[in-house]
Amino acid sequence: MTADYSEQLGRRLAAWSIGARWLLLPILTALCIAVGSGAATLNFASDYRVFFGAENPDLIANDNAEGAFGKPDNIAFVVIPEQGSIYTAETLTAVHRLTDLAWRLPFVSRVDSLTNFQNTVGVGDDLIVEDLLLDPNTLSPERIAGIRAVAESEPLIDGFVTSRDGAATVVSATLQLPGDTPNVASAAQAEAREIRAQLLQEVDGLEIHITGVASLSAAFEEAGLRDSSTLIPAVYAFILVVILLALRSVSAVFAALSLILLATFVGMGVGGLGGVQLTPISLAAPTIILTIAVADAIHVISGVRAEMRAGQSQREAVIQGTALNFAPIGITSLTTVIGFLTLTFSDSPPFHHLGIMCAAGIAAAWLLSVTFLPALLSALPLRFGRGPAEAANPMTALADWVIARPRGVAGGAVTACLAAMAFIPSLTINDQWSQYFDESLEFRQAIDAADPYFGGDAVEFVLDPGAPGAVTEPRFLNTVDAFAAWLRTRDAEVAHVFALSDVMKRVNRNLNGDDPAFHAIPEDRRLASQYLLVYELSLPYGLDLNNRVDIDRQATRVTASMKDISTAQTRAFLEDARRWFAENGGGYQLDITGSKVLFAFVAERNIEAVFDGALYLIVAIFAILSLTFRSIGVGLVSLIPNALPLLTAFGVWALLVGVVGFSVAAVGAVAVGLIVDYTVHFLSKYFRARKSKGASVEEAVRYAFETAGVAIFLTTLILVAGFSILLTSSFKLNADLGLLTATAVILAMAINFTLLPALFLLAERWRQRRASGARAPSTPPL
Repeated sequence: MTADYSEQLGRRLAAWSIGARWLLLPILTALCIAVGSGAATLNFASDYRVFFGAENPDLIANDNAEGAFGKPDNIAFVVIPEQGSIYTAETLTAVHRLTDLAWRLPFVSRVDSLTNFQNTVGVGDDLIVEDLLLDPNTLSPERIAGIRAVAESEPLIDGFVTSRDGAATVVSATLQLPGDTPNVASAAQAEAREIRAQLLQEVDGLEIHITGVASLSAAFEEAGLRDSSTLIPAVYAFILVVILLALRSVSAVFAALSLILLATFVGMGVGGLGGVQLTPISLAAPTIILTIAVADAIHVISGVRAEMRAGQSQREAVIQGTALNFAPIGITSLTTVIGFLTLTFSDSPPFHHLGIMCAAGIAAAWLLSVTFLPALLSALPLRFGRGPAEAANPMTALADWVIARPRGVAGGAVTACLAAMAFIPSLTINDQWSQYFDESLEFRQAIDAADPYFGGDAVEFVLDPGAPGAVTEPRFLNTVDAFAAWLRTRDAEVAHVFALSDVMKRVNRNLNGDDPAFHAIPEDRRLASQYLLVYELSLPYGLDLNNRVDIDRQATRVTASMKDISTAQTRAFLEDARRWFAENGGGYQLDITGSKVLFAFVAERNIEAVFDGALYLIVAIFAILSLTFRSIGVGLVSLIPNALPLLTAFGVWALLVGVVGFSVAAVGAVAVGLIVDYTVHFLSKYFRARKSKGASVEEAVRYAFETAGVAIFLTTLILVAGFSILLTSSFKLNADLGLLTATAVILAMAINFTLLPALFLLAERWRQRRASGARAPSTPPL
């Protein structure tokens, strides 16, 4: 599309929009509101598993394990007495009471605590199984000492239900949360807080924190709600102030605000109509849409202001301002939409949702900026006050500085970028979900409080002997026991191990007169089966072994509660576990799953998937710009100011932070889609001067700075502010996305103001030197 043709098309569309404004404005407003009504169906995801795609092999393994043993969704009350020991009558009574209260939680299927631990005692040939503390009224010093002795000697309690130093204990309620009920995890969390409040009214001297897998899901919703109530209003307020200060026009502020509101309605409405589940990630969509939409408005309104300053009538200024920006806004909107759609390559559905909603909102912003906006601007009484840059355009001085020293400017820019990019190989991937949340959130506070006493995420090792009923085979049970013993040697990573073999050894001892010599796996399969049956028949409702042994008795799971280790450490540990089992597992099958495993590989899977999308995005940008400016050379050159800012931003991030998580998967698509805006606007003004005005390269560079420079600067200010406000997010992934994208946008402006014009100037001087050698340039000048 040539510049003349695009301007003509823009003029016709603007003139038509103005002529039909009293019909167009209500129709477009009604359509946007109608689409936006779909946002009413949006609900928060009530399960942290929404972060993993349906084809994710780790999620598939996790679902298989949950199908066999039940979901591990739980709410855990971490009880820390102020006096420093749980082994007092007051604390044990409170734990007993909390165990009873926990059955009030919605969808609860079992409650495990120190007081209801199913203690076994052998009496002759009988097995006695009962709660470790049946009646708190019987708590004498001797009874408390007995409870402590059992807890400290029992591997299924020590370090798992109680801390090894006896300073804290856990009451864990397992929930069977329905996946099709909105906000169910948050409802369970709210009930847990009421239970805690009730107990703290009854008992003094306790500190109780609420954590667990269900609390994790609720924390995602809490973080999203907090962000939506603070970030979006903050972005709107800042944008309104910037537009008012920059353009000095209340009407312009109203027009821009109307556009971004309607575009945001469309983006969120499309999400609702598409069945999107809200997460802290997808909730960044309104902030991103309004930030990009206002950039479109700024370009058009700045053009209108310039034309009115030049003496044009309001109607003609609106038409001409729209026409001059018609192609640049269309191209940048197209590339930005493509950029966000590449997020569908991500392995994480919330990034799909973010990409789709942003793409819809940005497409709506483009359509509104060339129809709705000129119609509204023509209907409003436009008056522009004198802006801070009106007296003397600072962009002229910047252009003169670049023109005077293109070689030094280009060399300095390239050197600085390469120096920063040299740090990229030092980046490491780390996704610890406990650190996703800001310290101001109660869930993060609970994790930090519990961390000194207990392990965090669990890794589930599912061991399968290959045949129904074979779980009681002595050789298999000995393999389970040996694997559990090996896990316990990994005390740098593992806090506690829960294995069926521990139950079998204890029951074998109990049924043999509690003789320590029988604290071993039964040697006979039939005997082991009988022991297991006797034990299970003695267990009360809700405390059976169905969460340890599947219904066919073909598989069991060994649970390793992990310390708060990094992603790299987790991967290394899992690889060691696989290697040990391959060498010592007797040919049995091993599957590894759990939340720790899911999050350990999510960043790598997302980065690999989005990398494919980024390649398509780069090819699309090259093709679009080559066709737009009718030059493959321009398409190739344009890749430099589009790729360098992002790569340099990662280098700066490596230097300052050094760690990336799976949120980085979105940065490439988001940033490149924004960065190309600068290149397109600068190039469009440059080539307009070259072709329409017959300007020299130096004059065209100066014209591009003077006509596009201020708008690019204002756009940068708005984009950086919008994404920087994400830094205040209580969700770390959004904060990282905001900071890294803002860094890339600043670098993009700097590179487009330095390296891009310097390349044109150097190319022209090289051609002039060739021409002075009596040879005409073989390619048309840029």
